[in-house]
Amino acid sequence: MTGGPGVKDATAIVGIGQTPFAKRLPEDERTLACRAVLAALDDAGIAPGEVDALASYTMEETDEVELAKAVGLGDLTFFSKVGFGGGGSCATVAHLAAAIAAGQATVGVAWRSRKRGSGPRPWTNTTAQLPTPAQWTRPFGLLRPADEIAMLARRYMHEYGATRDHLFNVALACRNRANQNPAAIMYDRPLTREMYMTSRWISEPLCLYDNCLETDGALACVIVSAERARDCRRRPVYVHSAAQGLPAQHHGMVNYWNDDPLTGPSWTAARHLWKHADFTPADVDVAQIYDAFTPLVPLSLEGYGFCGRGEGGAFTEGGALEIGGRLPVNTGGGGLSEAYVHGFNLINEGVKQLRGIATAQVPGAATCLVTAGEGVPTSALLLRS
Repeated sequence: MTGGPGVKDATAIVGIGQTPFAKRLPEDERTLACRAVLAALDDAGIAPGEVDALASYTMEETDEVELAKAVGLGDLTFFSKVGFGGGGSCATVAHLAAAIAAGQATVGVAWRSRKRGSGPRPWTNTTAQLPTPAQWTRPFGLLRPADEIAMLARRYMHEYGATRDHLFNVALACRNRANQNPAAIMYDRPLTREMYMTSRWISEPLCLYDNCLETDGALACVIVSAERARDCRRRPVYVHSAAQGLPAQHHGMVNYWNDDPLTGPSWTAARHLWKHADFTPADVDVAQIYDAFTPLVPLSLEGYGFCGRGEGGAFTEGGALEIGGRLPVNTGGGGLSEAYVHGFNLINEGVKQLRGIATAQVPGAATCLVTAGEGVPTSALLLRS
C-alpha cells in the first residue's frame, strides 16, 4: 500500500456514521453495519446507488454481497478486505483512496461492525485449530492479547523505566475525553488515580483500566475524489498520506523473533507515512492513537516519531496527552473509554476534529494522525483539513 504522490490529497473523507455503542445491542452485526453505512452516506449527501467501492477487515463478518444488497449499492468495481483486526482500520481508507486516485472507483465506503461486547471472546474457541505460532505460546499461558501485550509492557518498563503512572496518564487522558463525549460508553464514569492503582489485575502489569472496552457497535466513512469532495454536504477531510507496515520476521503481539521486540510495526508504517507527507510529527495538531491497551500509546509515540526511543512513557507526563498538551490524543475517548470497534472510531474522531465539531475540540486543528494497532500488522493515516 502506498501513500505516495498519486494518493496525496487526491481523496477526502466526506461522510462519517456510527451506531450507538453499548455492551449489548439487540441488532445483529449486519444490521449495525447497514445503519452505520447509511448514516455515513447521509452525512455525505450521497445516495447508496452511487457507491462503487467497499473496504473492510478480514475479521468483518458482514461481507460485501450482503451489505451491497441490503443497503442498495450500485455496481461495485473495487472491493477489498485488509488482514486481521485492529491493524487494518486505517488501511481500509488507504485502499479506497488508492482505488479512487487510480480511477478504479468513484465513491468508496469503509466500515467495521462488531458485537464484541455481547459476543464470544475469540480466544475461548477451544475447537479451532491454533495457528502454528500460537501452538508454541497459548498452551503455556499467553492466551489472550492482554497477556501478550503485558509481556511487551513488562519488557518496556524494564528496559526504559516506564511506570504504571505513565500508563495511567494514557488511561486518564482517554477517560477525560470520554467524559466530554455523550456517545462514549464511559461518558458518565470519571477515572481517578486511586481507582486505577487499586483495580484488579488483568495480566500484570496491566490492570483493568489498561484494557480496552468490550463493545457492540458499528462505524463507517465515505471517501471520494478531492474534486468531488468540494461539492459534498460536509467540509472535506483530505487523505494526505497513508501507509501499512509489516516488519521482517514479525510475530503478532509478542514480536520476539525480531532483534528488538519493542520495535513494532508502527516503525515500518511510519517511515513510509512520513516519506510521502508534506509535514512532520511536530506539525501534527491532534492524534488518534490505537489504544487497545495503554502501553500501545507510548510505543506508538516512539514509532511515529513524536519522541525518542524509550521516551514514550515520559512523554505522557505533565498532561501532554490532554487538550492543551503537547499532543492531545484520542479525543473521543478511544478504545479505552469511548468504544472498541477495532479502531474505526479513531478514524471518525479524526474527521470530527478537522471539521471542528468534536466534543473535545482541539482549537484550530488542521492535521491529524490516525493509527491502527501497534504490535500487529498495522496501518496509519495523515489527515488534513
